[in-house]
Amino acid sequence: MTTMTDSSVREFKMPDVGEGLTEAEILKWYVQPGDTVTDGQVVCEVETAKAAVELPIPYDGVVRELHFPEGTTVDVGTSIIAVAVGDGAAAAAEPAQEAVADTPVTAEAEEPKPEGRQPVLVGYGVATSSTRRRPRKGGQAPAGAQEASAAVQAELNGHGPAEPAAPAAPAAPAAPVTGDRPLAKPPVRKLAKDLGVDLTTVVPSGPDGIITREDVHAAVTARSATPEPQAAPAPVTPAPSPAAAPTSYDTARETRVPVKGVRKATAAAMVGSAFTAPHVTEFVTVDVTRTMKLVEELKQDKEYAGLRVNPLLLIAKALLVAIRRNPDINASWDEAAQEIVVKHYVNLGIAAATPRGLIVPNIKDAHAQTLPQLAGSLGELVSTAREGKTSPAAMQGGTVTITNVGVFGVDTGTPILNPGESAILAVGAIKLQPWVHKGKVKPRQVTTLALSFDHRLVDGELGSKVLADVAAVLEQPKRLISWA
Repeated sequence: MTTMTDSSVREFKMPDVGEGLTEAEILKWYVQPGDTVTDGQVVCEVETAKAAVELPIPYDGVVRELHFPEGTTVDVGTSIIAVAVGDGAAAAAEPAQEAVADTPVTAEAEEPKPEGRQPVLVGYGVATSSTRRRPRKGGQAPAGAQEASAAVQAELNGHGPAEPAAPAAPAAPAAPVTGDRPLAKPPVRKLAKDLGVDLTTVVPSGPDGIITREDVHAAVTARSATPEPQAAPAPVTPAPSPAAAPTSYDTARETRVPVKGVRKATAAAMVGSAFTAPHVTEFVTVDVTRTMKLVEELKQDKEYAGLRVNPLLLIAKALLVAIRRNPDINASWDEAAQEIVVKHYVNLGIAAATPRGLIVPNIKDAHAQTLPQLAGSLGELVSTAREGKTSPAAMQGGTVTITNVGVFGVDTGTPILNPGESAILAVGAIKLQPWVHKGKVKPRQVTTLALSFDHRLVDGELGSKVLADVAAVLEQPKRLISWA
């Protein structure tokens, strides 16, 4: 056995990929012991409380050890992978490859741990399902679709079931790969994992052989259309008594999804906000017919060509105008200093529902942007969120938020404050309703707005003025000019 000096092994530690984040979950390893890596090569994908991020290795060498399996939550600063560099790389390559080849992949296989090192697991234990191994370079892709029960187990454990040691011939043309890894963005990989789809069996349709969300859904459809072998029916046994209830779950009757990543952070933040800041919510129903007409006119304006123009754009601008007229609403409560901190800038948060959960990226210094600039910023924010590329920094430092529940056909709601902010505006569905207009009942475009605010620093008068100003601008959008 070839020995290596400690100086030839570099330990790559979990970095702080956000602003002050303390932990991250390893979603996927893209390398295995014995693989050669180069400076800048992505070796794994991790999920923080803010975003999914791919981590590049900062040096050349050969992978000696992966310290944690997929699905493990690791503290920032903890070593996650050991790489032999320099003279030690050649010595590490052959033994490491032999060790990988000789190690069977079973559901009970455990990750080796360095002697004396304590596992850093926050909230979750070591995953009990198998460690997946990628096919060797030049080898065949693993077999196609998994059974439904295996897909559910993969969703619950955070990674798929064990693959057979010998790869089988693919059931469909394999996707082009770079090295051994199919080309797909992190949200698409997450979708495939949730649906139990092996990306190496998906035929890509995106540019440069990139697998899209549609390709994943097509693979699921194709899998459903393929008849599965019929197994003998299992004997029916009586349900156990509550005292003897097993720790497993009935996959045919319920699904348990671990609370982690964005959903875990969102839940903690909302509980903290709801039970820290005394919430007050006020409502107003407003005729937005003129605003809707202006939206259609702006869509035809050359200055807005290629920009996202919709009612949310004018609602956001109306809120910015209301904040300029009532600046004390744009503040936060400093509990430690017992001070109210009034912000002279507006970082406008937009709540966005994504496959990873609810996130609230914000537009920095939105108060200083013109309407076309705001349209561009909103379009970029939405596109980035949908692609799962929102950075942790984009979700830091918000001062006030808009949540558009109307896109789901909901009339209104009582939104919970984003932590550290004093107000959040909920926008309901815009519907054609009978409305008294100029003394006559006419069909008009109507919506309901709801403003929640922190009653420690925003009293009823201030909150009412802000909500009334937003409604007034949307009813008469010419006030965007007269109140500017």
